[in-house]
Amino acid sequence: MDLQSSLAALKGLGPKSAEKFQKLGIFTIEDLLLYYPFRYEDFKSKSIFDLLDGEKAVVTGTVVTPANVQYYGFKRNRLSFKVKQGEAVVAVSFFNQPYLQDKIELGSEIAIFGKWDQAKSALTGMKVLAQVQDDMQPVYHVAQGISQAALVKAIKSAIDAGMAAKLSENLPQFLLERYRLMGREAAVLAMHFPKDLSDYQQALRRIKFEELFYFQLHLQLLKAQNKSETNGLAILYDESALNEQIKALPFPLTRAQQSALADILADMQSGSHMNRLLQGDVGSGKTVVASLAMYAAYTAGLQSALMVPTEILAEQHYDSLRQFFPDLSIALLTSGMKTAVRRSALQAIADGSVDMIVGTHALIQEGVDYHRLGLVITDEQHRFGVKQRRQFREKGENPDVLMMTATPIPRTLAITAFGEMDVSLIDELPAGRKPIVTRWVKHEQLEKVLSWMKEQIAAGGQVYVISPLIEESESLDLKNAVDLEHELAAYFGEAARIALMHGRMKTDEKERIMTAFKDRQVDILVSTTVIEVGVNVPNATIIMIMDADRFGLSQLHQLRGRVGRGDKQSYAVLVANPKTDSGKNRMRIMTETLDGFLLAEEDLKMRGSGEIFGTRQSGIPEFKTADLVEDYPILEEARKVAADIVSQPNWQKDPRWHVLLGNLKKSDHFD
Repeated sequence: MDLQSSLAALKGLGPKSAEKFQKLGIFTIEDLLLYYPFRYEDFKSKSIFDLLDGEKAVVTGTVVTPANVQYYGFKRNRLSFKVKQGEAVVAVSFFNQPYLQDKIELGSEIAIFGKWDQAKSALTGMKVLAQVQDDMQPVYHVAQGISQAALVKAIKSAIDAGMAAKLSENLPQFLLERYRLMGREAAVLAMHFPKDLSDYQQALRRIKFEELFYFQLHLQLLKAQNKSETNGLAILYDESALNEQIKALPFPLTRAQQSALADILADMQSGSHMNRLLQGDVGSGKTVVASLAMYAAYTAGLQSALMVPTEILAEQHYDSLRQFFPDLSIALLTSGMKTAVRRSALQAIADGSVDMIVGTHALIQEGVDYHRLGLVITDEQHRFGVKQRRQFREKGENPDVLMMTATPIPRTLAITAFGEMDVSLIDELPAGRKPIVTRWVKHEQLEKVLSWMKEQIAAGGQVYVISPLIEESESLDLKNAVDLEHELAAYFGEAARIALMHGRMKTDEKERIMTAFKDRQVDILVSTTVIEVGVNVPNATIIMIMDADRFGLSQLHQLRGRVGRGDKQSYAVLVANPKTDSGKNRMRIMTETLDGFLLAEEDLKMRGSGEIFGTRQSGIPEFKTADLVEDYPILEEARKVAADIVSQPNWQKDPRWHVLLGNLKKSDHFD
């Protein structure tokens, strides 16, 4: 019997039992040993004076009153008695467990696991323990047909058979010594059956480091491979022409823009593949930096392409590039173009008479041939997958690829989600931008807000009103977009032209409404969150978000960024009556800061990475034990060590690292 044997080989488990464990992803004895509990019940008895309200704990004492059962309603009852601990007497209740009455004897010592109610000085019992225990019990994720007891029994059987001793050490000795980490066998044993809390904490620290270290080693290898690819283009741009272009801008570049541009230009010149993410908060001036990179490619005799998610964004970027570079030939390519216009654009792209191309995913469709494509920029990176980026590379002679996103990604996540990329950050806003004033109001104050809005519209302003739902939902008491439009129309009458836009509309219909808003033919645009990404309407100065507590901080910040794009003072009004502390906190934080990265960090703490990005879509890995926010210091340390190892010449041939390469191939994060 070895680690790769089926569970059926273990004492007390047959083939049928072993098959049930497959629901948990446990196929071999090794899988079983590495299936860790997600928490522990600490069955060490506590003094009631140390308990916090709502805390689950074990309380021991002497039974001082007989146990009584009261019945009320069908199959509903309460078992009550009192326990004395030292000088204190505690009331204990068990609901719907009348059979426990026989276990509770007057004058006997008892140990009860339950939930403490501070106000009533009482314990709601969950379990009567057989005897006063002094240990920690693991709690595992289980599936139908597998109980906690069955899982613990199987793990004990594997350990009793000496299988944990067969787990080879997968971290180099110098790391164990440097970070004072437990050995692997001891750590696995202590993850399941720790001697005490300290033993478990040491084991958990070791297992988390191991998991994050192998993940980072994989990313650093990918990064090194990208760097060593010499089949990229060395774009030898004209520095003096580019500097003239920068001087001609109507505004100076910020320090952060200069730094990001320098990173990008260095990548373009290097001859290695560019694999860079340009992160910048809403309104930070990413587009200017991207435009200058495109201009640099033009001075080297190469074409550049900018791909964005929607046609309206493509038109917006096309217009701004034509303003920046009136002397260059710039083409727009979208699937909604008329056939003749599209045909002549394709011809110009293929024969090289076009210098820059802006478009949607139409840019990578069949039939689009580039003359000499040197640089590709994708805006809102998480909307374009790896496949689309590869298609772009195949369109040219392996062009450099720059990805841009306005979603502020906390450093914690950037280092994992985009860890194989280099990240440039634009973390300051251009001078002269007026900060957006953010106010939180309750539904009862709406009348006052609408009256103020009427004055703003009369003075020429435009307004976004955001609603979280399209249709009535019985479970959520929300204003839906359709009702909202009717209510606003009734309130404003002739004083405002109102349009409605939502996600169920066809793309061309949404774009028609958005264009009408941009052209100031609409005063109030009632919309669901479909306006979230990048659309630029400088005249829109107010955004009112209904039931704002239903949105996460990152989403609220993205929505707020739809205003404040001109030189007028802009406002974000959050309408919400949050019932939870978390909802109230989100509203408070939104009114206190405009820093998207700070908000993204807070969002991450409150909601977790999966909810911000959608774990599958963003490629953020799931870890068995590690938590990206909580364990950020371990993640950062693991990154440094992995980067040090990978940066050593011929490290893969060094016998010290053979253990790493073998285990890397087996790790969850290696593909």
